[in-house]
Amino acid sequence: MNAIVNVEGLEIAVLHKHFAADPGKLFLVLESLRRKIDDHPDPALWISRVAWDRVLERARALEKSFGEAGGGFLRYPLYGIPFAVKDNIDVEGMDTTAACPAFAYRAKADSAAVARLRDAGAIVIGKTNMDQFATGLVGTRSPYGTVRNPFLSEYIPGGSSSGSAVAVAAGLVSFALGTDTAGSGRVPAGFNNVVGLKPTRGLISARGVVPACRSLDCISVFALTVADASSVLEQCRGADSLDAFSRSAPVERAQTGPATAAAGRGVFHFGIPEAKHLEFFGDVESEKLFREAVERLRTLGGVSLEIPFAPFAEAARLLYQGPWLAERMAAYGDFLAANPGEVLPVIREVMGRAGALTAVDGFRGYYRLRELRAGIEALFKGMDFLLTPTAPTQYRLSEVAADPVNLNTRLGYYTNFVNLLDLSALAVPAARKENGLPFGVTLIAPAFAEAGLADMGARFHAATGLSLGTGSVPVPQASPPHSRFVPTRDVLPSSQQAPWQQAPRGLSAAAPLTRLAVAGLHLSGQPLNHQLLDLGASLAGVFRTVPAYRLYALERPGRKFPGMIRQTQAGAAVELEVWELALAALGAFLENVKEPLSIGTVELEGGEKVKGFLCEPSGIIGAQEITRYGGWKAYLAET
Repeated sequence: MNAIVNVEGLEIAVLHKHFAADPGKLFLVLESLRRKIDDHPDPALWISRVAWDRVLERARALEKSFGEAGGGFLRYPLYGIPFAVKDNIDVEGMDTTAACPAFAYRAKADSAAVARLRDAGAIVIGKTNMDQFATGLVGTRSPYGTVRNPFLSEYIPGGSSSGSAVAVAAGLVSFALGTDTAGSGRVPAGFNNVVGLKPTRGLISARGVVPACRSLDCISVFALTVADASSVLEQCRGADSLDAFSRSAPVERAQTGPATAAAGRGVFHFGIPEAKHLEFFGDVESEKLFREAVERLRTLGGVSLEIPFAPFAEAARLLYQGPWLAERMAAYGDFLAANPGEVLPVIREVMGRAGALTAVDGFRGYYRLRELRAGIEALFKGMDFLLTPTAPTQYRLSEVAADPVNLNTRLGYYTNFVNLLDLSALAVPAARKENGLPFGVTLIAPAFAEAGLADMGARFHAATGLSLGTGSVPVPQASPPHSRFVPTRDVLPSSQQAPWQQAPRGLSAAAPLTRLAVAGLHLSGQPLNHQLLDLGASLAGVFRTVPAYRLYALERPGRKFPGMIRQTQAGAAVELEVWELALAALGAFLENVKEPLSIGTVELEGGEKVKGFLCEPSGIIGAQEITRYGGWKAYLAET
């Protein structure tokens, strides 16, 4: 029996394998799970648990319906799956406390998310501890005690969804719901060796959730695997007419650009913060493990691009150092004013700064955020996702007790900007430190990119060689990609599209394609790369020419660009990218080619010949030769 109720046995696929053979095994699993929860040495993990007779009553009803006509896994895709709920999310008949006993109320109905999960067959086990009013990333701000870090007890568990993350890591439930406004669904995942999915704002209804910042709040999912997190999302996502902030994903658009290459050909582009903004606050080991994660993505077919991180960091500061702090006053400010002694001192200290903010500050902050978003949207046009550490470091309980506000702020360095910028994110385990603590990374993409993040996150997780949660079973192998990233650029209505843009899922297999070699400003991450992306081109790969070319740096008023000529004697190999695009689109692209550049035939290593950029001989007169650098990007990096 123990073989199917430990950490490994609580994966959705593993439990369903047993239930498929005999739905009645659900009762044996639940009984063993009850014993495991009772024996777990952490009284602070749960704020309340469902009475066990009600758990069994629910199981009996599920078992009966499972065998009826129209039942089974089609009706109950989460049949018998046990889950936990953060205690700022309503569960019918249970108190919702937001980790503040004086605030508690008895929920008259399930939150929208819990209701959908129950309808799918999942079973609520209990309500988990959290940072009070979901204000914190440390997991130590609760009058119910501090949830124990299951790897090293002297370290913080991460917050605010501390109990939910630890319950999954310890194998007490298959998945858990948390919330995420500033990183609460990601930082605890990174500290506990579990997956943390923070979906697009509004994709899961927040009806029945105690708000922190209502315009930013998300329900998040903790699970042992990316596949499980995605399965849970599928069951609880969807528009809710009773939630003013609810949204549905747009109808799937034409799938073009670098994401098509990521999912279809194995080549993808990911951004990393430029070196001067990579911050670990002195944690040398975390810095090393992040660089190893970058290298792991490269081995999976990734091309890394250093991007400016200052706009992300500025957006992050708006959350707690700007007008969005005042939005928390709208959420629970009245309770705080009427019951100051019932709120933890550190929460009162954080909220104390909100009173000085004005409506004018709010509008100014909103204007600045819109400006930052515009620039960041442009950055995402050249990459499939941004990779960051989930948190820059992890602190001991004693360190946080000595400096609770400043250290909490540091933990949000890579998380606070995500909801403000309307991005989706997936936190994935990456490594274990020498002392046993987990280290995680986060994949960040535009809104509604959850499916693409899941494909890439599962591949990365499987390549780490880690085990699941606190157990010893390896991460399962990732399934083949089944979806695509939603493109970040707008797609015109079909009546206004050029012929190569009108295919409903990108170019059809029958559409004639051509390959184009680029070596300068059209490279990934370079200023003119958008001209290829806007035509639906996808990267085929990074190549080198035969050793018969020379490269020059040309300068014209207001621009600097390379020119490549063929020179059979004393030539060298040059690095370039080959892109595929519709033959019909090539004509439109040629309109952008200006003298002294032209499109000719370029020969690659291995003998393949493709169309590509060449320079007229007269264009290099007086130009600096840069062949020795091996390519335009290498030249830029050196100079």
